[in-house]
Amino acid sequence: MKDKFRRRLPVITFVLLLPALLCAQPNSSAITIDPSALSHAFPHFWEQMFGSGRAVLSLRESYRQDLREVKKITGFEYVRFHAIFHDEVGLYDEDQQGQPVYNFSYVDQIYDGLLANGVRPFVELSFTPKKLASKELLHAFWYKPNVAPPKDWNRWDELIKQFTQHLVDRYGIDEVSKWYFEVWNEPNIDFWAGDPKQETYWQLYDHTARAVKGVNGRLRIGGPATAQAAWADVFLRHCSENHVPVDFVSTHVYGNDKSQDVFGTSEDISRNQMVCRAVKKVHDQIKASSQPSLPLIWSEFNASYMNEPAVTDASYMGPWMADTIRQCDGLVDVMSYWSFSDVFEEQGVVKTPFYGGYGLIAADGIPKPAFNAFKLLHQLGDQRIELDSDSALLTRRKDGSLVLALWNYAPPEQPGAPKTVVLHFKDAKLKHAVISRVDPGHGDVHAVYEKLGAPHYPTQAQIEQLKKAADLPAPESRALKNGELTVTLPSYGLALVEVK
Repeated sequence: MKDKFRRRLPVITFVLLLPALLCAQPNSSAITIDPSALSHAFPHFWEQMFGSGRAVLSLRESYRQDLREVKKITGFEYVRFHAIFHDEVGLYDEDQQGQPVYNFSYVDQIYDGLLANGVRPFVELSFTPKKLASKELLHAFWYKPNVAPPKDWNRWDELIKQFTQHLVDRYGIDEVSKWYFEVWNEPNIDFWAGDPKQETYWQLYDHTARAVKGVNGRLRIGGPATAQAAWADVFLRHCSENHVPVDFVSTHVYGNDKSQDVFGTSEDISRNQMVCRAVKKVHDQIKASSQPSLPLIWSEFNASYMNEPAVTDASYMGPWMADTIRQCDGLVDVMSYWSFSDVFEEQGVVKTPFYGGYGLIAADGIPKPAFNAFKLLHQLGDQRIELDSDSALLTRRKDGSLVLALWNYAPPEQPGAPKTVVLHFKDAKLKHAVISRVDPGHGDVHAVYEKLGAPHYPTQAQIEQLKKAADLPAPESRALKNGELTVTLPSYGLALVEVK
């Protein structure tokens, strides 16, 4: 009956009723956009820093090429990685008399390479060199970092002093004061073997922070670099009570972390809610501390800490990332996506391009949908305008143009239906829109990869096909009709709408 009734309506009436009819459907919605609504500054906190594979991997050309590609689409400023003190970097040794010997050759090549490509280090001070470790306690990662406390705190202090002083001597204090120094990685879980964990980490932090500041007070030091958004409140209390320097708070959480681990509750928190719930927890702890103005740097996050191809390799990441930005805005200073590249060996040498790696770029330099999502989201403006929607972000650029992100989120294990959104613009001067998309049919390499037989080791010709398939298609130009624009998004779809 409904179709028959529609066919009898005059065309003009059908056009006028279309938004109402669409909104009556379960997968349709309408959003009113008022450019004069309240707005606030919207710094791009999600793309200022990225994580990466361990320090020595940065010497590879494949790593540096991926870094350059991500720098082009985000302009990111900092990179963080583990294991600058790993023995493979060659920084610390001891001579036959047991005296420390320092070699900065690879350290210099690592940091020179970052700076030459326009990115500064976010220096994670880890792990323990073999000859400085109190025992051999190797983490399960393929490259086997030693996570034991040092055997001699005076020698640890001297290592930190020599390392930091060398950086200042080589690059100058005006440069190195723009870097960040973070003490260790996730000491609350298996990356730190001190016993008891928290008290021995305080010892590690205190020694390290004082040694860094002893080189120059302008250098920035922070922690506790925990997993699962842990310890921030007690860390700040410890620093305050013991007069230990701290310039920022850092911690981590992933979308599939468990509420028991993060909040001590039995809640079922969805993957697209977990990260910003945890960010708010730590944000509030900082505000309630004796140093409420300390920056919060989320030095690792992603939708998964596991290798899940249906998550980190898939178009799912576009809506997930956009929704994370929407929710975390105003609660955090910097968020570091883990990671920018699958030049990455925590689980061993990469065996196939799409295994659920964390990077934006797969092996052989093949961009994933997440790469294209960051490319679109980079185009958002630097003012956020209030909007009554949980699946859209409205921003304004310096030139006055409006930029809107729209998405159709669904859990990775339960694809949803397409969604139609009717945008109603209150400003009659707006006439034209340009729409760019990332979804399973736009900027997603997987269909072509499957057609090629999902090769574990693509040929050079196949690699070029896959890179071409990963390219975003040209944007679609649309005219606004009666101040309205209708956009349909598939499940896992992200669209960027520029309106003038």
